Amino acid sequence: MSAAPPSVGMPAAPPLPDDVETLLRRLRLPHVRRHAPEVIATAKAQRWEPVEILRALLAEEVAGRDRSALATRRTAAGFPTGKTFEAWQPEASSIPLPTQQALRTLEWIGRRENLVVCGPSGTGKTFLLEALGQQAVQTGLKVAWFTLEDLGVLLRRHRADDTATLAIARVLRADLVVVDDIGLLPVAQDAAEGLYRLVDAAYEKRSIAVSSNLHPAAFDELMPKTLATATVDRLLHHAHVCQTSGDSIRLTQALAGQGVSPLTT
Repeated sequence: MSAAPPSVGMPAAPPLPDDVETLLRRLRLPHVRRHAPEVIATAKAQRWEPVEILRALLAEEVAGRDRSALATRRTAAGFPTGKTFEAWQPEASSIPLPTQQALRTLEWIGRRENLVVCGPSGTGKTFLLEALGQQAVQTGLKVAWFTLEDLGVLLRRHRADDTATLAIARVLRADLVVVDDIGLLPVAQDAAEGLYRLVDAAYEKRSIAVSSNLHPAAFDELMPKTLATATVDRLLHHAHVCQTSGDSIRLTQALAGQGVSPLTT
């Protein structure tokens, strides 16, 4: 139960006594501290039972902590744009609707299964992965978002002091790791090795989701064959492979004048 906001024209609720403020700070109950004056004022006006006051304050603290934790998980994930399923158009995707619905349950993450979405540019691969990642974060899961180049930078940064294994282990604190847009650019040796290290360390322990212009069977066109074979073998063993097709959604929208707001004079 949340306290109702004070009506317009009504005096603000009196602040808490200093000693109560101090106790709430020591107990690290910021949301109780913030809402307590309004809750107490409402309780007096409506003659709440003491347990109702306690319930309202605890509910505010839980809700506030949930909001803070969600914001922290979103920031830590490093999503590229903030797209969610609210803007997703299932009928515009070439992925079958039953498959989309099954992916949105996120049960595959709980089973430590992987997801590979491959197909031409502009067919919704990144959008789908980000929407799934956002939904995972919303349900309390941790997500980490990378491009292949990011993995190369990570590996180079930690190669000098031989802490690459520890760096990958920290990445895998996430329940889902996304590697976006494989195949758009030539793959440097560090990036190829970073992808292999990530997939190998996550094998049967965490879920990896990747988007690519190429099917993983063609990854040997992007990276050394030995690394590609070892990476794909582990990636696909427990993976759902979704292939997109059709024209670029972005280009279609642009040609229809939906990519920008109309100019006004």
